[in-house]
Amino acid sequence: MRCPFCGNIDTQVKDSRPAEDHVSIRRRRFCPACGGRFTTYERVQLRDLVVIKTNGKREDFDRDKLERSIRISMQKRPIEPDRIDQMISGIVRRLESMGETDIQSSKIGEIVMEALARIDTVAYVRFASVYKNFQAADDFEDFVHELRPDVMPEE
Repeated sequence: MRCPFCGNIDTQVKDSRPAEDHVSIRRRRFCPACGGRFTTYERVQLRDLVVIKTNGKREDFDRDKLERSIRISMQKRPIEPDRIDQMISGIVRRLESMGETDIQSSKIGEIVMEALARIDTVAYVRFASVYKNFQAADDFEDFVHELRPDVMPEE
């Protein structure tokens, strides 16, 4: 592992233990060249996934990008960080076990929305507003009305 401080490729592992999510290994590392200490995380990856965007562009699946978008939608919500980590790991496992290496971005969005809907409706609506590209307040109103058809809009 390359040292993030000096670029030395010969770093040493000083400590390894399961991370809090129990899906990855946390490693404390030391660089003998500069004395820097840093932490890395190691996860099992079943297969390399490629995301096919709506414009046809292809890019490597990025778990961190997925995690950032989910965490943004869950900001200031009363959800335990461990539960968020478990949800993200579950989404990634589901994507990897689909049997396909090429996955449409729309499919990823649907899976994320399905997971968010089970955990927190506010986060679900926040994610949907970006995923479905809401342009006006009416878009939110229509979406919430789909969620709760029993509530009549005010006139």
